[in-house]
Formats: sequence, structure tokens, C-alpha cells
Amino acid sequence: MTGDCRFPRSLLLVKTSSLGDVIHNLPVVSDVLAQNPHVQIDWVVEEGFADIPRLHPGVHRIIPVAIRRWRRKLWSPATWREIGAARKALAETVYDVVLDTQGLLKSALVARQAQGLHLGHNRDSAREPGAARFYDQAFFVPKTLHAVERNRRLAGAALGYTPGPELDYGIAPARTEQGGGSAVLLTATSRDDKLWPEAHWVNLGRALASRGLTPLLPGGSAKERERARRLAAQIPGAQAVPPMGIKDLAAMLQHARLVVGVDTGLSHLAVAMNTPTVALYTATDPGLTGVLGQSWHRNLGGEGQVPSVQDVLTQLAPLLPSRS
Repeated sequence: MTGDCRFPRSLLLVKTSSLGDVIHNLPVVSDVLAQNPHVQIDWVVEEGFADIPRLHPGVHRIIPVAIRRWRRKLWSPATWREIGAARKALAETVYDVVLDTQGLLKSALVARQAQGLHLGHNRDSAREPGAARFYDQAFFVPKTLHAVERNRRLAGAALGYTPGPELDYGIAPARTEQGGGSAVLLTATSRDDKLWPEAHWVNLGRALASRGLTPLLPGGSAKERERARRLAAQIPGAQAVPPMGIKDLAAMLQHARLVVGVDTGLSHLAVAMNTPTVALYTATDPGLTGVLGQSWHRNLGGEGQVPSVQDVLTQLAPLLPSRS
């Protein structure tokens, strides 16, 4: 379909949050550009996640919004000035297609602020069925598919192509075969029921350190940083990583030898960076939202299941340095 004059010349993607959801949308950019490399692709995203689409060289323009922050200060004049500026930015370009892959009322309302043919999920497919009322055309994509595939299938149905078998996040440079000497341990997530026991992290970290790897433990909030410091103090050679932005986190993940993480957006980012990753699930179904990529990765556990340290080490065995 490359060069087909019927294919959109300009596309606005609407996927505002959260971190994992935004990462899951990156392959849409690669898929569209595989059909026609000349399409201008812009993206509406929450300000805190804007560095994710920036990692893909195929994204032309990023339009940040701050819905989460605006909700907390809805009656502030500054909030309404920012909303007005965002609406103006959305209206500046007339797009051939405005595609909302999020399927929420908030994302559908954001999409309607832009000029173009508005496309999205139908009532049986959208996460919030009412969102379908705001699209000019709506499409069905089974909810039983993985989130990445749902995004890809929706874009394909909306734009008239079939996504290929290759999954390309579009952001990962070539890696050396062995990667670096660090093991990034992603211990923090948005819900307590998604956490892995601290004793498990300590035992895993010690096992990795005994194989010559340096465990790195990042943390965002004060609570997460305190957990990282507490765990690092019990693991020889481990480092609690100071707060850093998404670009620096991406670089750290990309240069690591391996990553082990709970159900968090950064685990998805690690796989998008082609870093070998084991993702740990204790409260959710990895079949729908587990890490997914072309490189080596494993999803362990599930709803009501807690993977053991030995489960993780068994999966990691082929990746670990030989004992000295």
C-alpha cells in the first residue's frame, strides 16, 4: 500500500495515558509508516508521558495535555488558560484521520477538539462504550487480544491495512549480544497487590550479585525510593538509583544485561528497548497486558499467583554470567 494516494497523509494519534498504555501504542506508528513512510504522525499524550512518543523517530509532533493535573485544579484560571492553549494546538492542523486508540470518554473528547475524520473503537470494543458516540466511524476489536495487538488491529481496521507479523516499537537501537553488567530491578508499581515480596527481591538481588551483576533499583515517589534504599542495603553491591526522567530511565534499561520488574510501565519499556526482561504478575492477567515484544522476555505469575525466586532464576539462567 506504500504510496497509495488513498492512504492518510496526516494522522493524529490520541493515547494520553498511562505509561504502559502509551508504550503499547508505539507499534502503531511503525505499522503506519510501513504502509507509507511519508505520513505525518502527531500524538496527543499526557505531559508526564510525552518522552515516550519522543523516543520514536516517526512521531512528527507531540501535543501534551494535562488532564490529570487539570482535574485537581479545575477552578484555577491558570488551568483554563492551559486548556485553551491545548485546544488551540489541537485545532491548528486539519488531519486526514484522528484516531483514538484509548477508547475512553476523556480521550474521545480530546480527539473531538482536533479537525479531521474521527475514528475509534465501537461500543462493544471501547473500554468505555460511551466513547464510541464521538467517532465518525467506529470499529470492533476483540477485548480478548493483548493490548498491543488491540491497538494495531484498530489502526489497521481504521486505515485499511493488515498489520504484519513483526512487532516494532521503533525505539530500540541495536544491542550488544550480552548487554551491560547491570540488572535493573523494577520493584515499584501503582497498586500494592501488584508488588512482589521484599524478601524475594533481596534473595533475587543477592543471587544476581553473586554472578557478578550490579543490581540497580530505581524509584520515583518518596515511598518507592525508600523501598529501593531498604532493599539495596541488603544486597551486596546494589545501588538505589536516584529519581530520573523517562529518557534517562530508557537509557538505563537499554544498557542493562537484564531486567526483572513487576506489573509496571517500565517493564514494558524494557521490552520495547529489546532488553531481556522477566515480568512478575501477582494480581493481573499477563495474557492481556503482559510484556510483549520481539526480543527475549518472560511473563511469570498471574492473578492470585506469586512467582518464586527460583522461578525467576530458572528463566534467567541462560542470560547469567558464568560463576567465576
